[in-house]
Amino acid sequence: MTNHVLVTDYAWPDLEIERGIFSEFDLEIVTAVEGDEKELKTLAQKVDPVAIMTNWKIVSAAVLAHAPRCKVVARYGVGVDNIDIDYATKNGVMVTNVPDYCYQEVADHVMAMLLACARNLVPLATDTRRGGWDLHHSGRPFARLADQKLGIVGFGLIGRAVAQRALGFGLKPLAYTPRLTAGDVPRGVTATQNLDELLTNSDYVSLNLPANPQTAGLVDSQFLAKMKPTAYLINTARGAIIDETAIYTALTTGQIRGAALDVLQKEAPHTQNPLLTLDNVIVTPHAAFYSPAAIAELQHKAASQVIMALHGKTPTYLVNGE
Repeated sequence: MTNHVLVTDYAWPDLEIERGIFSEFDLEIVTAVEGDEKELKTLAQKVDPVAIMTNWKIVSAAVLAHAPRCKVVARYGVGVDNIDIDYATKNGVMVTNVPDYCYQEVADHVMAMLLACARNLVPLATDTRRGGWDLHHSGRPFARLADQKLGIVGFGLIGRAVAQRALGFGLKPLAYTPRLTAGDVPRGVTATQNLDELLTNSDYVSLNLPANPQTAGLVDSQFLAKMKPTAYLINTARGAIIDETAIYTALTTGQIRGAALDVLQKEAPHTQNPLLTLDNVIVTPHAAFYSPAAIAELQHKAASQVIMALHGKTPTYLVNGE
C-alpha cells in the first residue's frame, strides 16, 4: 500500500530530492496548488496523508483534523509559527524543523546589509547610475567598522555566525538573550542579559530570534527610542517581530538612521507599503536563507525527519518532544 506525504508549498524548482528519499519507503508525494486551508483540508481528507511537509503555508488544527493518520508535520525551515503545535502535540503528531540549514547564508546576509548601511552603497550606486558622481550624495557619514558595536539580539546558530563574521571586520559584538552569560559567548563577544544596555550601546542591531508570542511586536516605539539616533536596525528573522508603524515613524523622524529588512509583516508587500518609499531603508525579498546548497540541505533534512518519524525513531529536530 502506498502512503502519501502532503506538501503544502515549496520555494524551489522541484521535489526530486524528496521523491528520491521517499521512493525507497513506498511514500508518494501529493502537492497542493494554492495551499490555502480549504484546499489542504480537501487534499488531506482525500489522500489521508501519513505526513505533511510545509514551507510557508499554514497547517492549522482544521487541516490536521482532516488527516487522522498524520504522524508528523515537517517544516521546511527554522520557525514553526505556521503550524498549530498545540493541536499537533495534543493529538500525538510530531512537529519537526531544520534549524541548522541556512545559518551561514543568513549570517552572510546580515553582514552584507550591515556593510551596505555603513558604506552607503545603495544611495551611492543609485546616484551614480543616474549620472551622479558625488560620494557625499547620501548625506550620511561613512563609518569605520572597527570603531563600532554590533548588537545581536538572539544568540543561537545564526547569532553566533554573525558574531564570528563581525569580529573579522573589527566590530565589537554585544550578544543578548535573557539568560546569556560570559561563559556562553566566544572570545571577543560581550554577553548581556540587559536588552536596554545592548540597544543604547549598539551602532547596529541585528535581530536573529524566532517569531513566537514573546517576540511578536518586540521592536516597538519603546524599543526604537532606546537605540542611538545614528544606529541601524537589521532584520533577517521574521516580520512579525517589528511594529512597522513604529519603525516607519522612527525612520522618518530621525529616531534611528536607517534599517535593512529582509522580512516584512506581509510578504510580498503591497506596493504602497510606506517602508518601500524611504531612502534610508534597504528591503530584500526574504532572501537571506537562500543558496542552492542550503536548499538542497533543507530538502534532504526535512525529508529525513519524516522517514525517522514514520519508522518509530525520534526525529533529530523534534520541536514538540513532550
